[in-house]
Amino acid sequence: MNRRLFLAYGVASAVAIAASRSVFASSDSSSVKGDFPSIDKTREEWQKLLDKQQYKVLFEEATERPWSSSLNDEKREGTYICSACYLPLFLSQTKFDSGTGWPSFYQAIEGNAGTRRDWKLIIPRTEYHCARCGGHQGHIFGDGPKPTGKRWCNNGVALRFIPASESLPELRT
Repeated sequence: MNRRLFLAYGVASAVAIAASRSVFASSDSSSVKGDFPSIDKTREEWQKLLDKQQYKVLFEEATERPWSSSLNDEKREGTYICSACYLPLFLSQTKFDSGTGWPSFYQAIEGNAGTRRDWKLIIPRTEYHCARCGGHQGHIFGDGPKPTGKRWCNNGVALRFIPASESLPELRT
């Protein structure tokens, strides 16, 4: 194959991938069943409430470094809530050690997490986010334990742990 033909195939492939990303991204949003008050904050308002890393992960879909979250070693009974709006997302009973360096759960609280297709790495993945504020939490993989077989791999900075001995904070407005 000559160089021009190789380049032409490369450009055509890149265009096809970009087109499929936009088609799938717009058609693969989720429905949310949660019954909670909506929240309508601008990005600037979120920046004032969150630290820089939390904002980057939650609203720019960054990923924190593996093994950097203190939540990896959290073993107490309690609830994991969204760092931005305080919506409860996971119960401690669903947390497990995945060995990946990020807090992992086999199930979210029903209706409190939304999903959508993520094509950022070309291979499609399922991203999940807080159903209330839209903050990016992580991705769902099919290599988790029973009973679901799912691994909800979460950025630790996107969560806040509330021990069972404490009351959950009121949802941010």
